[in-house]
Amino acid sequence: MPIVSAGDARVDYQVRGSGTGLLFVHGTGFGAEGTWGHLADAFADGRSVLLPDLSGCGATEDDGTELTVERLAAQVIGVIEDNGGEPVDLVGFSLGSVVSATVAATRPDLVRRLVLTAGWAGPEDEYLRNLMTVWRSLAGDADAFGRFGTMTAFSRTFLNTVGREQLEGIIQGNQPSEGALRHIDLNLRADIRGLLPRIKSETLVIGCTLDATVPVEHSRELHAAIANSSYAELESGHVVVYEKPAEFVKLVRDFIDKP
Repeated sequence: MPIVSAGDARVDYQVRGSGTGLLFVHGTGFGAEGTWGHLADAFADGRSVLLPDLSGCGATEDDGTELTVERLAAQVIGVIEDNGGEPVDLVGFSLGSVVSATVAATRPDLVRRLVLTAGWAGPEDEYLRNLMTVWRSLAGDADAFGRFGTMTAFSRTFLNTVGREQLEGIIQGNQPSEGALRHIDLNLRADIRGLLPRIKSETLVIGCTLDATVPVEHSRELHAAIANSSYAELESGHVVVYEKPAEFVKLVRDFIDKP
């Protein structure tokens, strides 16, 4: 897989298909494959699908210091430039939405259309601050960390649908890795409110009505703050890419494929 230097990081990323660039930015703790791997091929016909692992995930390496949104945005920019520097369609999920919005605001020449899913603009929300604080505090108990993260990531309906064996597997995969903890620390500080008015790319904001991690009101606030944006909601918990994959793919494809 290709590796590109971006600031202090050596960023590992996948490329699937060929054609117009479409880059997916993952969220907290789970890298590109864990977030987007099951959906990437649904977009790869006629497109070059780029799947970078940000600092803290996959084989990407950095100096291990405190993360900032700007550092992660620079990694995404590095991947775009490594693939020719032509504008891409940029799709972010959760923390990846915060990073993607930053890329679109600071490098509008690199972003054609923008999709922000289950994201947020700033840390001034006591629910979000306390949820991330509790999750971070469970780092010393891997089972509790995994159960709390899984319980808030998915809707009750989804949890009761997948079956106990599969659910326990999801919990075991949700571990307090060093990367996940660095991401949670960033979640507590990330503030892009000042950047949102600078976004000129045509934007689709997707909110999840059953989201217990980043409540849907945050997506509505993003939509209100981005002038050239449209808005859609899916009845899903936070991890909509697993709860409603077909509906998510259709929303994104209809948006990025339109004339």
